Amino acid sequence: MDKINTTIAQELQIKETQVEAAVKLIDEGNTIPFIARYRKEATGGLSDETLRTLGERLNYLRNLEQRKEEVIKSIEEQGKLTDEILQAVAISKTLAEVEDIYRPYKQKKKTRATIAKAKGLEPLAQIIIEQTETTPLEEIAKQYINIDKLDEKDKQNKDKVVKTAEEAIQGALDIIAENISDNSKYRKEIKRQCYREAQIATKATDEEQKSNYEMYYDKQEPIKYIPSHRILAINRGEKENYIKVKIQKPEEKIINYIERDIIKGETQFTQKLQETILDSFKRLIEPSIDREIRSDLTEKAEEKAIKVFGQNAKQLLLGAPIKGKTVMGFDPAYRTGCKIAVIDETGKVLDYTTVYPTEPQNDTEGAKKELLKLIEKDKIDMIAIGNGTASRESEMFVSDMIKETDRDMHYVIVSEAGASVYSASKLATEEYPDINVSIRGAISIARRLQDPLAELVKIDPKAIGVGQYQHDVNQKKLSESLTGVVEDSVNKVGVDVNTATPSLLSYVSGINSTIAKNIVKYRDENGKLKNRKELLKVPKLGKVAFEQCAGFLRILDGDNPLEITAVHPESYEQTEKLLSKLGFNKNDLKDKEKLQDLKQKLKTVNVEQTAKELEIGEMTLADIIAELSKPGRDPREDMPKPVLRSDVLKLEDLKEGMILTGTVRNVIDFGAFVDIGVKHDGLVHISEMSDKYIKTPSEIVSVGDVIKVKVIKIDLERQKVGLSMKI
Repeated sequence: MDKINTTIAQELQIKETQVEAAVKLIDEGNTIPFIARYRKEATGGLSDETLRTLGERLNYLRNLEQRKEEVIKSIEEQGKLTDEILQAVAISKTLAEVEDIYRPYKQKKKTRATIAKAKGLEPLAQIIIEQTETTPLEEIAKQYINIDKLDEKDKQNKDKVVKTAEEAIQGALDIIAENISDNSKYRKEIKRQCYREAQIATKATDEEQKSNYEMYYDKQEPIKYIPSHRILAINRGEKENYIKVKIQKPEEKIINYIERDIIKGETQFTQKLQETILDSFKRLIEPSIDREIRSDLTEKAEEKAIKVFGQNAKQLLLGAPIKGKTVMGFDPAYRTGCKIAVIDETGKVLDYTTVYPTEPQNDTEGAKKELLKLIEKDKIDMIAIGNGTASRESEMFVSDMIKETDRDMHYVIVSEAGASVYSASKLATEEYPDINVSIRGAISIARRLQDPLAELVKIDPKAIGVGQYQHDVNQKKLSESLTGVVEDSVNKVGVDVNTATPSLLSYVSGINSTIAKNIVKYRDENGKLKNRKELLKVPKLGKVAFEQCAGFLRILDGDNPLEITAVHPESYEQTEKLLSKLGFNKNDLKDKEKLQDLKQKLKTVNVEQTAKELEIGEMTLADIIAELSKPGRDPREDMPKPVLRSDVLKLEDLKEGMILTGTVRNVIDFGAFVDIGVKHDGLVHISEMSDKYIKTPSEIVSVGDVIKVKVIKIDLERQKVGLSMKI
């Protein structure tokens, strides 16, 4: 265990004591958000991201140790365990290395070598590999002809019969070829040479065929430099049968390396061994090494893609909410009409309808009349337009329409990724049993503007549209990673226990979907919860779950003003002592004037000294002070606000050199897509992000960022816009 902790500490560049504390807390069943927020003293303030990486590595390294034990036990049972094998297994850092060592001792299916061994040809293989015998090989091999020694039944079994000297020699060489292939030292060196010198070469299956993979129709790139997004693109192109993929290796170098190790000068065996080494490489080593390298490259590329997806999803989930506004959700379409839903500031549906301002009906006057009536009736402040099919035409219609109202109105383009998935889901049916599926999409679009987090947690994270090749990567790993991202986001913001949906509550630390439903049921039957302690009355929510979830749940108008903050119940006593020491009490958090005085006093607190007096950790005290300074504050308020628009821009209006404000919609390995208010998002390539060298675009931008960009390229035919942040 200590060895695992040391490895993790070195990899993450943190102290071993921090790893030990985190591992202990994880093993005790604490959640990552809880450890990150309320056990900072123990872990030395490790972030949720670091803790998740630590958890993943802990899992991998424990599995590795378990596999090492299984392999050693299996080899020992075969009576073949040596100190050399023990040492090799002990220093192995990956599962692949352990499997390479175990390869010769694995139970094999029927191969040419196993058949040769069954014929008793291993001693002949040994003579050939030792290369000391001077008797002609043909003469030695004759001793292994067994046709006359077998009974009639065995003579019928060709897997037992050796009829000629040539057959005996070939069988012995098959054994040698497999032994070479199974040699872990060779495999390790071959892989090392491939990672240093091999190239990935791609060719078109049909050069005439148009596809998205034309750049790979005749391309070569060194393995060590190929970026992860290209690996995933190549995999997809191969899967869709547009390209063939080959790994070009330094074959001559590899063959020479094995020959130098095996061949001992010029003997009667030299040529046979050279041919066998080549056969071993071509028939046995190369196909499996190719599979391993491709699998390894894919795994690393997937890890990167999942990480990028997670970063983007987190930014989207933590997008600034627009509070206190009545919003019209506008789900654009052509033939079936644009679906409209009006939501008040609490998210309640006030009205819904369908209008037909787009093709083929083009009923702009009728649609305008109906929507202007709704704007006045429901006192609408803002319109959220989905960015899917017919979005641009709908935007032009909305832009014209709001010029005809006296209200101060703006519209915002909202990503509608996953809205249709949500509309048809069981959850949407439970929320709106009497509302048509098509209208639910408009409700979701409006609510995404009001509170992105509360709405987006209802959708499978894969469907929220901020990834790169998310459908090509390992779905289990993607799902685990995104669940972690959603959990961290929900727990960072905190959840109003009296208004949250079961889907939002189920992401709170310590709460599963059953407990989430039970909280809502308890709320419906008993009215609003008045304090956090009341949670213990919820069926299945015991003391352990309470400890994990209490600090993340908010009670906005309950018995205890501390419960609008993230202060955990375990720290209430010290928090009240702190307030008393400063001349205040918890009820002063509700009084605006006293709160201003309290903020000033809190700035003067000597954290080190006060922490000792209150017998509390310094980091915990610093968090309590931050919470008391801004009770009930939403951390998303610091995030960039959505770009409000009142006029529309067409692709044809763009000119090179124009400076525009845009919203980052997606960040990928090679750049970022930015919504600048035309039909298609523009691309800022990584080379146009900064004058300094940057490794990844996420060093510069995040999803939701509002940035200034310059138009540098317009391709009207392909509807593409190139942008630059170097203004």
